[in-house]
Amino acid sequence: MPKMKTKSSAKKRFKVTASGRVKAGQAGKRHGMIKRSNKFIRDARGMVVMSEADEKIVKKFMPYAR
Repeated sequence: MPKMKTKSSAKKRFKVTASGRVKAGQAGKRHGMIKRSNKFIRDARGMVVMSEADEKIVKKFMPYAR
């Protein structure tokens, strides 16, 4: 069997934790931060764990990251 390919866009944007969950950067922080509340900016720091439905999609793109 030939090797399966990993989507380059997915490996740059997502990380898989030791328990198998998928971490991604928080969305909505690229521009327009002046109009955002301080609470949003504070809560949007770091990375977030994705929902299970989104995890299934991402894991198909990264066959060796399980």
